[in-house]
Amino acid sequence: MSTIRKAYMEISNGIRGLRFHRDQTSTTGGSQGEPVSNSSSARPSDDKSSPSLSKTSKQPMHLDDGSVSAAVSKLFPSSKSAHSSSTYSASSPSRQEHIRTDNDSNLSPLSMVPNPSKGTLSSSPQASVSVCHKSQTSYDANSVNGKQKKMSKDNIFAQTKLIGSPKAGIASRIRKLNLSITGQKWTVKAETIQELALDDTFLNVFFFYFPPDERRKLCQVCKKWKSVLYHSKYWVGVMPVINFKEWGNDTSKRKLYYEHFHCRGFEQMCLVGATDKDVTDMIISIASSKKNIKTVCIRCSNISDGGLESIVRKMPNISKVELSNCNEVTGSGLWACLNPRITALTITDCIHIADDTIGAIAQLLPSLYELNLQAYHVTDNGLALFDSKLNSSLRILRLKSCWEITNHGIVNIIHSLPNITYLSLSGCSKITDDGIEIIAENMKKLKSLDISWCSRVTDASLEYVACDLGNLEELVLDRCTHVTDIGIGYISTMTPLSRLFIRWCVQVGDFGLHHIFSMRNLRVLSIAGCRRLTSNGLYGLRHLQRLQELEVTNCPGANSAVCRYLKDNMPNAMILE
Repeated sequence: MSTIRKAYMEISNGIRGLRFHRDQTSTTGGSQGEPVSNSSSARPSDDKSSPSLSKTSKQPMHLDDGSVSAAVSKLFPSSKSAHSSSTYSASSPSRQEHIRTDNDSNLSPLSMVPNPSKGTLSSSPQASVSVCHKSQTSYDANSVNGKQKKMSKDNIFAQTKLIGSPKAGIASRIRKLNLSITGQKWTVKAETIQELALDDTFLNVFFFYFPPDERRKLCQVCKKWKSVLYHSKYWVGVMPVINFKEWGNDTSKRKLYYEHFHCRGFEQMCLVGATDKDVTDMIISIASSKKNIKTVCIRCSNISDGGLESIVRKMPNISKVELSNCNEVTGSGLWACLNPRITALTITDCIHIADDTIGAIAQLLPSLYELNLQAYHVTDNGLALFDSKLNSSLRILRLKSCWEITNHGIVNIIHSLPNITYLSLSGCSKITDDGIEIIAENMKKLKSLDISWCSRVTDASLEYVACDLGNLEELVLDRCTHVTDIGIGYISTMTPLSRLFIRWCVQVGDFGLHHIFSMRNLRVLSIAGCRRLTSNGLYGLRHLQRLQELEVTNCPGANSAVCRYLKDNMPNAMILE
């Protein structure tokens, strides 16, 4: 079922409790010219013991006329005759219910909505409508001697109105959500589903039920929905991707996109395949909203140092910058454009980035909190440029595939940044057990350590980690081919550890897995690619009852029977097989 249909189903399911009832005004004159007896002109609720009324007249009439009744029943299923009298009030308390969807994929939700000129829905306590109790009676002007007269389709809608109250679930959730957001009670004056679907108060809360990706599709329903959704509150945390290669020289398409960009008030943007000319044109087109931009990602682009400087200078509130595969950007360009407001910087696969880049980062970014660097030409000398003033701000440091960094570089990091809480040395293949020992002895505040793809790390490193890093919560050992069952035994003593990744540690077998069974605080475990694990060892994973995620892909022992057994005995864990 499409997302747009789900949106309408949310509205239609909110009034599932409504029932059709014949218009009581017909009793005064008889809309079809039928005679009306004096005894039936009284209120049905006042005559509880009248012997002249038949048994069937004590229940509300549910008209059933072929296709019309079938279409009506899809939106308003017939309910039991025993209902308590009630009125619809936007502020009345109601119980919460789950969102339900209609299984009929051939009918549009709007096509199932009754004509607003024919039926009405009372939406205020003053306009309450009557409902029938078991002890009450109702009179049908078109029924003579207990027999119902066949009516045309037009007469059905002309003499039929909605009684009862909508189901409480949707109204309750919308009221609670609106109260938490605006602090004001939600009141809606709409009397039909069409009016409700176009009511600003309702839509402003209703669209919060959808993720941003589905809101993008809901913008295409109608102009009203588009005007409501084109508001910045619906696009917080969403990063639009501008692919200049797909646009080509289509100026009209660019102009339209920039208009939509401005209306939605994005705070992030990603540029793909951009050039200096594209950057200049973009800055001019979004001049009124460029001050709102806080995050900029530039990927696979040929912008020069001048283009990068234009972006950073013309958007003064930028705090996060990402450069990926930008081979025209150099260290000199970073020296010219970096501003002190930047708190997160990511540089990957930029071939001209070297040691001088570290100097620019250390000198120009005193508030830097997160640094992600993948540079093949950064050496130990570059790490020596880290300034001690970053010690008060920098907490996340990821050095990925920095092949030239050795244990001496680790020493330089320790002296300048001893308060790091997240450290990644993934792919730093020259780091040995001595470097890990230095980290364990001096970086006591570490909560996450990633030494994946460090081929020189052995069980000795894990012994240092287990003895000294008592606050560690996450450990990544992917592709550490020299780690054995003994090393796993060391880290099994780390009770705070909640996330452990040992993907493709080919020397880890069932004996090491048995050590993991004692780690009762584990929440995430990945043993993908551990070829020595057998089915007998994997069956023991049932002891990890607190596990929330388990990855056993590419494990020969993880056959269908083992996976089925683990799913049955670990209902709270998501198993990736």
